[in-house]
Amino acid sequence: MNLEQIHNVYFVGIGGIGMSALARWFRHNGKSVSGYDRTATELTDRLIQEGIDVHFTDDVQLIDQAVKENKEQTLVIYTPAIPKDHSELNWLREQGYEVLKRAQVLGVITQNMRSVAVAGTHGKTTTSSMVVHLLKASGFDVAGFLGGISANYDTNMILNETSEAIAVIEADEFDRSFLTLHPEWAVVTAADADHLDIYGHKDALKDSFREFISKVKKEGKLFVKNELAKELVTDEQLNHEGYALTDASITAENIRFEDASFIFDYKNGEQVIEGIRLNVPGYHNVENMLAAISVSRHLGAQEDAIKKAVESYRGVKRRFEFIIKREDLIFIDDYAHHPVEITALLRSVKDLFAGRKVTAVFQPHLFSRTRDFAEEFSASLSLADEVMLLDIYPARELPIEGISSQMLLNNITCERKMISGKEDLIENIKAWQPEVLLTVGAGDIDKLIQPLKTALS
Repeated sequence: MNLEQIHNVYFVGIGGIGMSALARWFRHNGKSVSGYDRTATELTDRLIQEGIDVHFTDDVQLIDQAVKENKEQTLVIYTPAIPKDHSELNWLREQGYEVLKRAQVLGVITQNMRSVAVAGTHGKTTTSSMVVHLLKASGFDVAGFLGGISANYDTNMILNETSEAIAVIEADEFDRSFLTLHPEWAVVTAADADHLDIYGHKDALKDSFREFISKVKKEGKLFVKNELAKELVTDEQLNHEGYALTDASITAENIRFEDASFIFDYKNGEQVIEGIRLNVPGYHNVENMLAAISVSRHLGAQEDAIKKAVESYRGVKRRFEFIIKREDLIFIDDYAHHPVEITALLRSVKDLFAGRKVTAVFQPHLFSRTRDFAEEFSASLSLADEVMLLDIYPARELPIEGISSQMLLNNITCERKMISGKEDLIENIKAWQPEVLLTVGAGDIDKLIQPLKTALS
């Protein structure tokens, strides 16, 4: 596809975090952008404020007139979350429009750019945002396609200034989207079993990661979580290094806490950067930063610039995000929706705030994920002192008989636990008088954060 010949870009599902980033990129590059989404959100509100036409009813009549009149100069982009009976998407296909998934378009955009692709069942949003920030702060021109809102830049799309920019792409394994990419450099943060509704078995997921790694250009380099290197890297000729908190080529040494920040030394063989301050806490974030620093150093960023950039990095919204930080109450919101992520979050919180009661409010995401990892969810949540569960957020799924939040609650071992309705959540939390409160999940729990903040303030 020749993007130079495209004048109009129409998005079916424009409000998604990845789709809205693409919409911003096309508008930045002079295209006429419009689209549909099911419901208005903060993301769609911002797109409209930026001059992008968005409507919220599935109606062919509402498709932008320029799109209807210029089929040959129009690209249609859709998200796999759109149902198969969607009338607009079906009409556009029937009329012979060029219709591509978001991942395919990312592949087209970046095929002529030098790119860093960050993949992983968790950690990819944070790590890709770290790479963007470290490179930008070190003077590089960057185009960043992120799966979350960067707190440093208040956007999910970091706009490049020239055609020579390095593209940093969050590479999504969901429905094998990342296999459209051919990066020069790549990071793999994790390959834990997930998306089993798509892959069927964890081995199929790992096969997909192996295929992604095989697409890294031969002159490039891969940075991979050390425990995965032997399992996923099948090409001995591929230049790669493993990273981990310990026992790896790239490690963090002398990790310590200071005012809810992590201080550590970066070590890669003989190369050491001492006294790095990371103000976004969590052992998992130290590990993510090891990968980001390694990419930045490999691309030529200087040590002093890297240290300053790490200290100024503010994270991604809904990733270990401090909502309230007082002597009597800490309130943290996090997107964690997999048992491994929840375990990492709770262990870091308990170390940072040792001796204080930790109350976790969790909204399970997807019936299939709850079913597939029920025991693991209960075990990870049991690390908290108190647990409050919301009902399962279904997202794209219909209910599965016998699968509910109650099945998780039954096996959670902390003494104080309950299921709460959203309408009762604030009063229930106030009654428990939390000291360190966590809201956790990838559904619509984020809509409760501001009301909770107001009530607890």
